[in-house]
Amino acid sequence: FECARKLCDEHGALLICDEVQAGMGRSGTLWGHENLGVEPDVFTSAKALGGGVPIGAMMARGDAANVLTPGTHASTYGGNPLACAAALAVAEYLSEHDVLANVNARGEQLVKGLQDIASRYPSVLGDVRGWGLIRGVPIMDDAGMTAAELVGDAMEEGLLLVAAGPSVVRFVPPLVVGEAEIDEALARFERAIAKRAT
Repeated sequence: FECARKLCDEHGALLICDEVQAGMGRSGTLWGHENLGVEPDVFTSAKALGGGVPIGAMMARGDAANVLTPGTHASTYGGNPLACAAALAVAEYLSEHDVLANVNARGEQLVKGLQDIASRYPSVLGDVRGWGLIRGVPIMDDAGMTAAELVGDAMEEGLLLVAAGPSVVRFVPPLVVGEAEIDEALARFERAIAKRAT
C-alpha cells in the first residue's frame, strides 16, 4: 500500500480504499486502512455502518473532496433519515462501549486458538492472517479438502463460517462476540477439521 500511495502521489491519481468489510471496527481499528499506515484520498463504507440498515458513505480529503458538489451526484437513498439515524447510533455505540477493545482482545484470542489448532493439524491448516475480527486460515494444498467442504462441516457443528475462495476459511464474528463464544467457535471448528483429517 505504501507503493500504491507513492505511485498515486507521483502521477496525480487518487488512492481509494474499500472499507465496506474492513471498516467500522472490523479490523481492530475504526478503518482498515489505519492498519497499513497509509492515508487514502477516498474511502468507502457500508454494511456495518448502518448496523443492518442499508447505508453507504464515501469519505474524501483534499482535492478529491471538492469533486462532488451539490447537484453533481444523486442517490435514491441519499440522506435517508432512518439510515442516517442508524449510522449515528452505530457510531455512538462503537465509541461509548469501547467495542474496538473487544475486537482486538477477541481477535487475539481467535488467532491464538486457530494457531493452536493449526499446530495440531499442520497438514490441514496454514498460517492465520488478517486483523481484528476478520481472519482467514488457509487450507493446505494437500489437505484433502476445500475451504467450502470445511465450512460445510463447520455448519454441521453449528458454526457459520465463510469460504474465501477455494482454500481459505474466513472468520468474521460479531464485533461484540464474547470470550466464551470464541472458545466455543474454536472447539466446533476443531471438531469439523477432525471429521476429515487423517
